[in-house]
This record gives sequence, C-alpha cells and structure tokens, in this order.
Amino acid sequence: MRRLGLRARVTAGFAVGAALLAASMALISYDLTRRSLLDERERTAVRAAYFDAAVVRTGLDTERPDVVEVLRSLDTGSARRPLLHLDGSWYARTAETAATGVPEALHQRVRTGQPAVQRVRLAGQPTLLVGVPLSDRATYYELTSLRELEETFQVLALALTAVAIMVAGSGAAFGWYVTRHSLRPLTAVADAAEKIAAGDFATRLTPTTDPDLTRLSTSFNDMVDQLAGRIERDRRFAADVSHELRSPLQTLSAAASVLTRRRDHHDERTATAAGLVADEIDRFQQLVNDLIELARADQPAHREHVDVAALAREVCRARALPEDLVRVEPDTRTGWRVDRRRTEQLLVNLLDNADRYGGGPVAVRLSVDGGTGVVEVDDAGAGVPEEDRDSIFDRFVRGRAAHARAGTDGTGLGLAIVAQHAAAHGGRATVGDRPGGGARFRVELPGSVE
Repeated sequence: MRRLGLRARVTAGFAVGAALLAASMALISYDLTRRSLLDERERTAVRAAYFDAAVVRTGLDTERPDVVEVLRSLDTGSARRPLLHLDGSWYARTAETAATGVPEALHQRVRTGQPAVQRVRLAGQPTLLVGVPLSDRATYYELTSLRELEETFQVLALALTAVAIMVAGSGAAFGWYVTRHSLRPLTAVADAAEKIAAGDFATRLTPTTDPDLTRLSTSFNDMVDQLAGRIERDRRFAADVSHELRSPLQTLSAAASVLTRRRDHHDERTATAAGLVADEIDRFQQLVNDLIELARADQPAHREHVDVAALAREVCRARALPEDLVRVEPDTRTGWRVDRRRTEQLLVNLLDNADRYGGGPVAVRLSVDGGTGVVEVDDAGAGVPEEDRDSIFDRFVRGRAAHARAGTDGTGLGLAIVAQHAAAHGGRATVGDRPGGGARFRVELPGSVE
C-alpha cells in the first residue's frame, strides 16, 4: 500500500471499508432471513403434521382400516409425504416406503411418545422430518421438502453478494471522487511549484473560500513572494556589482594592454607577469560580462522574426568557423520567432564550449519538432558523462573536461546562460551523445515556428 499514491490508498480504503460493511450486512441479513424462513416453515410443517396425524388416528380407529387409503385421503399436496409405522411395518400412500429416510434416533424417540422434528437430506434434497406418536402401536411421520426454500436461499445469497459488490464499487467511486476534490488544492500547489521551478515567479495560488485551506494558499503565496524578492535582490546585486566593476576593469585592461605592447622592453620575469595579468583581466572581464548577461536573463524574451540559419552562419563567421557547419534539416523553415540577442548568445556559448572542451564544433543543426525550433551543436570531444549532464547547466559548474584542461579560461557560466535563454523561450537545454562519438547539445525553443 505504501507504494501506491495517496489517492489510490484512500480509494482502496473506501472500497475495503464499504466491502466489509456490505459483507457484514449481507451475512447478517442472510442469516436472519434464513432462520426466519426456516422457523416459519417448521411451524407450518408441524401444524400440518399434527392435523394429518389426527386424521390418520381417526382412520385407524375403525375395525379393519385400510392404511394406504387412509394415507391417500390426506391433503398433503406435492411438498409433503406421509409415512406411517404400524405394528413394525412401514406404510406410505405409494410403493416407495422409504423407511431408511427416518433416522433411527428420531424413530426411537417418537416411539417413546415424544414428538420430534429434524432436518435431513433425502436423495440429496433437504427435507424437514416431523414425527408424531399416535399410539403404542403406531407413529406418524411427515416429510416436507425444503428444496424450494433452499433455492430461495441461493437466490437471496446471490442478490446479497451482488449488492455487496455494488456497494464496494460505490465506495471505491466515492473514495475516488472525494480524494479528487480533496486533493485539488494539492494539485494546484504542485502545478504552481512546477511553474515556479521553470522560472515563472509570477505564479500564485488563487485564494480559496475554504477556511481550512486559506492558510495553505496564503503561506504558499507569501513564500513565493519572499523567494521572488530574494532572487530579484540577488539579480540586482549581481548586475550592480558587475556594472560597477566595468569601469575599473576597463582601466586595468588599458593598462595591461600597454604593458603587453611593451613586453619586449622588459626582462623575462616582468614580461611573463604582465602576460598573466593581462590574461586574468580578460578572464575577469568575461566573468563580469557573463554575470551581467545572467542578470538580464530573467527578463522575458522579446520575440521577433529571425532567420536562424543566417544568424548561425554569422556567428560562425565571427568566430572564424566555416559556414558549412550550419546544417538545416530538409523541409525546415528557418524563419523563427525568437529573441535575436538570446539566440545569438546561446549559439556563441555553445560554439565556444565545443571549441574549449569538446575538440571543436563539427555541426550546427537546425530542425523543427512540431512548433518547436531545435538547435543542436555537435562536437568532436569525448562526450559528457551521464552523471554530469544535468549539473553542467548550473552556474559556476565546470565539467570534467574543463577540469582536465587546467589552462582554459572558462568561467563556468556559459552553459548556465544557454539554459537561462532556453528557459526564457519556454524551452530547455540538454546534452546527449552524438552518433559516432562526441557530445550533442540540444536547445528547444517552443512556439518559435508557426
């Protein structure tokens, strides 16, 4: 049961509870009805047997009684059969004197002058046997068939079983209905949490009229407000710091460029130090630019009509890469509605990532999946390990290939910016294996192709 969901457990609980209640009521009803009908049939059979016994006693009081005729004169119908034990012999109104149907213990009791009643089975049929003492010489028995009553019990059992099954099904349906409506607020919370996790911090729960759930929606909305405020403060802080660092970094970059140009006039140690300073300043500038880009990534995408194939070729030319890297799948429209700046930035970052850590890009593929534009960048590297494929899109996370190349100047923000730009379009960025070796980075941009 623990492996089942809450709705399944509650539904199963309602079903089991309804089944147990229905089964209990069915058993009690069956037992009470069975006892009542049997008692009523027994009382009726005893009254009829005593009446018929009185008729037989009267008929035997004649000088030479015809026992068979006396028995035939009884109005017993087809449900009752008379049987007479007289002077050690058994008599019936037909030839089938089934004396073996009378238990010996009951026969001995009736012979002692005590009436008796017992339910027996004769020829596989339920029978009610009533014994009435007539005299020292005679005892009268009447066999009443209970077959009709037994068939009634079978029909009653089937009806009660069907009712129990329907009650159990109704209990399961009621449990499912109750849990569906009871868990609706939790479903709304889960949906809102998914949207917030996807970056939509404007999502809020609708205030409910149920006083027991008002606190849930209010607390959730307050939590989202605080989370959104915290993220906004962090974003502004990163943007402000990055902007403030630009001016001193430009000054340092200018000074470093002067030192680099005059490297030939310095000794070897000074020239090496000047080169290191210039490289670190360039890396610092790249980090600041990436931080500013991340701070702007939370803003909504401004979609416009863009020829993505032409844009990809421009990016390749700007990075001294051959334009034939860009490959458009057959029958693919390259005029997409995307944010041009974000799309250009994610292409630049994916190509730079492939150049630094993947042995160089080998293809930029453009395709359409429904209304979703798909950008794929293949590289010639060793691929990305399965356990790193999600974490490399986090901020300041560098994959194993980056750690293996200690001389790289990456900041750990390039793929995070790609993921942010994909999310701004309502899509996502993933990585997998390229057929033939290497990695394939895939960016989905939903709603970009009409």
